Amino acid sequence: MYNLVFLAENATDTPSNSGGFLLLIIQLGVLGLLLYFMLIRPQKKQQKQMQAMLSTLEKGDSVLTSSGFYGVVIDVMEEVVIVEFGNNKNCRIPMRKNAIAEIEKANKE
Repeated sequence: MYNLVFLAENATDTPSNSGGFLLLIIQLGVLGLLLYFMLIRPQKKQQKQMQAMLSTLEKGDSVLTSSGFYGVVIDVMEEVVIVEFGNNKNCRIPMRKNAIAEIEKANKE
């Protein structure tokens, strides 16, 4: 009977919280690294590719806008691009460079 009382007394002792706190910090660090490599890093890589693509934009290139329209670049300014849509020469719309999803270079022959 004495052994059971001794075990019961030891079971009620509170364990040290420093080990649990250290484990929590390590888990949060691993979670932060996981989020960085799965979410933030690929997004930054995609943004760099998009900026590189937009920096090569020239007059005469065919573009696909983010809204799904195909057009030809008429003029390129710093943040704005004038795009001509369809065969109608009167349909020229200024839009931001960020609205361009894809670029197809004009054939220089």
